[in-house]
Formats: sequence, C-alpha cells, structure tokens
Amino acid sequence: MPDATLKNAPTACDPVTLEIVRGAVRAAQAEMEALIERTAISAFIREKKDFYTALFDADGIMAVGSNLPVFGDICGPVFRDFPPDTMRPGDLYWYNDCYGSRGAISHSNDQVLLAPVFHDGRRCGFVMGWAHFSDIGGLRAGSISPDTTDIFQEGIIVPPTKLIDGGVTNEMALKIFFRNSRFPEQNMGDMRALMASATLGVRRIEEIAGRFGTDVLADGLRQLVARTRNLVRTRLAETFAYGTHRFTDAIDSDGHGNGPFHLRLALTREHGPGGEDRFIFDATATDDQSPGPVNLLLNPDVPGTALSMFYLGGGPAQVCNGGGPQALDEVRLREGSLLWPKFPAPLGMRGLTLMRFLAAVNGLINVAGGKAPAAHSAYVISFLRGTFRNDKGELEPFLMSDGIGVGWGARPYADGTDAVYFVAQENYPVEFLESGYPVRLRTYGILVDSCGAGRYRGGCGIVREYDILAQEAVLAVRIASVKNPPWGIGGGMAGGSGRVVVNPGTNHERVLAPLSDGNVLKHGDVLRIETGGGGGHGHPFDRPPEMVAEDVAGGFVTAEAAQRLYGVALADGAVDKAATARLRAERPATKAFHRHAYVDSLG
Repeated sequence: MPDATLKNAPTACDPVTLEIVRGAVRAAQAEMEALIERTAISAFIREKKDFYTALFDADGIMAVGSNLPVFGDICGPVFRDFPPDTMRPGDLYWYNDCYGSRGAISHSNDQVLLAPVFHDGRRCGFVMGWAHFSDIGGLRAGSISPDTTDIFQEGIIVPPTKLIDGGVTNEMALKIFFRNSRFPEQNMGDMRALMASATLGVRRIEEIAGRFGTDVLADGLRQLVARTRNLVRTRLAETFAYGTHRFTDAIDSDGHGNGPFHLRLALTREHGPGGEDRFIFDATATDDQSPGPVNLLLNPDVPGTALSMFYLGGGPAQVCNGGGPQALDEVRLREGSLLWPKFPAPLGMRGLTLMRFLAAVNGLINVAGGKAPAAHSAYVISFLRGTFRNDKGELEPFLMSDGIGVGWGARPYADGTDAVYFVAQENYPVEFLESGYPVRLRTYGILVDSCGAGRYRGGCGIVREYDILAQEAVLAVRIASVKNPPWGIGGGMAGGSGRVVVNPGTNHERVLAPLSDGNVLKHGDVLRIETGGGGGHGHPFDRPPEMVAEDVAGGFVTAEAAQRLYGVALADGAVDKAATARLRAERPATKAFHRHAYVDSLG
C-alpha cells in the first residue's frame, strides 16, 4: 500500500526543490567517494574501488545510498550503544562487528565510519564511509581464507566505538587496530582517507541544510525514502500474484568438504487485516550454516534492498535507500542457517553466498512472472602471499589481494555484461599489477565460450595468466559455481564455470581446488585463472545468425560452439545461410531453466 504520509502530509520540500536536494546530496556523496579513491593507500580501495558512501536522515534511515544491494541497518548498531540525542558535532563512530551489527557488516575486513551532521544545533542527518581494508590480522595475510573455522580467525573485531569525541581522536584505539595488521601503513592511509571523507560529507550536508533549511532537508529526505518504498511495493504487486512463490538455488562447497548448500527463498503476498497488501520474504528453509567461511549473515534489510535494486533499474531519478527494505512487511530468517549463522561461525568468503543469493532473488522474480536476468557468476577472489627481492636485494613480504570479473546473466532484452567484478568496482589494470607486485601478465582477456548461450547470451568471464616472479608464494582462491553453474532461463543455457591451473599445458600441470588455500607456487610457475560466465536468456536458435557471427569474430564464442549451441554455420567468418537453416530445422526442446540440462525447477 502506498505511503499515505507522502500523499497527505504537508510538504516543506516542493517537487522542484526535492530534485535539487536529491542532486545536491548525490553530488556530496560522489565527492566523498572521489576523495576516498584519490587518497586511500591499499589497492583494493584505490584501484578495485571497494568502498561506498551514504547519507542518512536524522533518525538513521538511509536516504541516499550507493547502488549496492548489500546494505543493512548501518546506524542501528551505533545507536544501540550511543543514543543519537547524546551525539554532538565533531563526533565520529567506527565499527566492523558483523554479529554485533546483525549483518550490517557481513565480513570483518569492511570498516564503517558514521558521523552525525548538525546545523544550528539541530541534528539533521548522518554520513557514512565504508571500505574494505586489506589486512586486519587473522589466520592468513588478507584476513580471508577458505581455511577459517570461526570469525576470530578473520581478524580484529571492532564493536561500535566513538573514534572521535567532539573533535578529539581516540588515537590509542587506532594504534591497537593498526598493530593487528601485517601491513599497518596501508591501514593508516586507508583510515585517514575514510575519516577525511566523513569530514567532507559532514561539511557538504551542513552546507545543504544551510542553503535549504533543516525542515526542507528533512522533508526532502523523507520524500525520497517514501518514493522508493512506494515504487518498489507497486512493482512487487505487479510481479507477485497472491500466494507464495518459491525458488531454490545452491552453492557448491564451503572449502571444508561440505556441500552443496541450498538457499530456499519464498515470497508471499497476502491480504492484511485492513485489506492492504502484505509482502513476506522467507528464507527459513535454507540449509544449516557451514563449518567453512561461506556463511552470509543476512541483515533483514538486504532482501528489500536487493529487490529494490532490480525494480529501480538504475534510473537516474531513482535513489537506492531505506525505502527498499520498508517495502517488505516481514523478513523471516532462521538462526543457525547459512543465511543467519550463529556466532562465531566464519564469514570471510560470504561473497560467494551473497552472489548466489542475489541470483536466487532474480529467480524468485522470474518464477513469479517477472523479467529479471538469468543467473550470474560470483566474482573470483584470490590472495597471493609471499616474499620477493626488492631493489636492495632484501626479501620483502607482499600481499596481492585481487578480485576478478565474471560474466553476468542475460536480460530479457539484452546480453549479459562481460568481465564485471561487482556493481561499480573494477578489475586491476595490467600496468598496475606488474608495477606493484612480483608477477608478469602473459594473458588477460575474455574467456571464449564462457557465456551461456541464448537469444541473449550471458556475459563472458575473464582469463588471466601470470608468470610468478616471487621467490615464494602461497595462493588462496575462491571460485564458485563449478558444480552448480549459473542457470539460464526461458531456453537460455547455463553459463560456464571457472578454474585455476598451475603450469597449464605442461607435464607439471595441476588444477587447484576451486575453494582452497595453501597452494604453493614457486618462482617461474605460470598461474592461469579462468572465471565463469552468466546464464543465457531465450532459445539460442532465436539469436540472429549475424549476431552469432559477430560473437565469433569478437572472440566471445568459437565457431564450433556457434554451430553446436546456436545452430549457426560459418564459412570464412560469414553466415552460411543454407547450412544454418538445416541446423536450425531441428530445434531442441527446452524447459524453464538450464543447468547441465533443461529442467522445470532447480529445487
């Protein structure tokens, strides 16, 4: 039901001013992110862009956030220990406590800074900076490893802490944090960048409040939240008929010999007591938590945020904010499950499960008759740790934390995107890798035939091949969707799987386990990483032959796959129309989904 307050309440912020306020806040957010990017030290922030910012209203409701479907209740953990009415200008709060925040932070490397904003003595909002720190202690360099068995092995845990009290920084708290890192200088630089971003955000929001007044700003932020909530609820009602809709998907393993683990999602639309719609998201049937670090502590706000990201569709006038979670009337999770594990279960590799959860949300929309994409692969993570000889001939430790792009699912109207890591994050450039780490890239490009075939093909993954120049190195790797590749839909076929190979094509070739640590590499080894592709959408025989020929010419599809999967024959790079007609005369039958074979259900 639409929010009555948006329709009936007096508005201090008129429609024109609302768009100006929205643009001003978005500009402040972008400026905060630019500051982080330009001043952070670690590669994962500076080059990978693993950071986010957001603005909250005076009550801690996210009003303007980044287009990232994993935000939970960021302010609640701070408010629990530091009531908002006790805050004052110049304060800054910090935490990374996953369980203490109920999954607002879902692995310990992510640090959150939250600052209140005041104007004329009145609290008018909060600004947030969030970034992934490369090493915070724990079992292995990088603080993330498939080998971990509890969260204490994943680095230092910081509960909500007042880092700055009225302008005075708690330097001892920072010293304790830095002391727990193998690379403290990086963390010092990254923390200063994050702190500076929060300071900049406070100043910009103060300026906006001074320009428009606190009442207009407060009403504008309220309207933005209500607008998102109403739009998402309208779209939910258009997609989901009354009753319960279900979708099941699975991840392969936890790296400890366990799995597969099934994610079982349901969304129910029912009539409320007053005849209004109620939308209930239920994941209680999901399998039990894992011994290994693939557990996802799913903050109850995340399902609504994920749904809102699909329905907002990236429209420039729409805003990702707390209206998404408000669109759901209830979220049900089961303690002890993969999506709501019990403390102190490990969480470091939760991105694997998060990506499959987001694909399952797309599946839930699709089974209800919506038009969501096919499944995507989970971005690949690798940690190369070891020593190299510096310019002085001395052995120096290094940590190359990398995330590598994958193929995303085809849409009902377009191909999936190729070689994307996650949302707005980026792949490391070759020049940066070679200048910053003891590796030399032999190959970096699209992994041919990794895309799921379809009327619209899935996105392709990446192939990277490195010469190892380090004296010694140990590799940890996370590749998902090997046994359960990304599903295709509507006749589209599943995306390809990834793999990691050492010394490919030689007598010393060895294929590494897709979720493993402790893989020893030596100077002169060749490391090849292949990432998976996205599922296809629609029958491959419906893809125009000319588009298939372009895919072959562009290195996305081989001529053999064009003939076998798409029924397209090529001669000297051009479509052989007669041979193609013969091939397509025998059109394979399909079912709702494809994973290894066509099936009616993945459950």
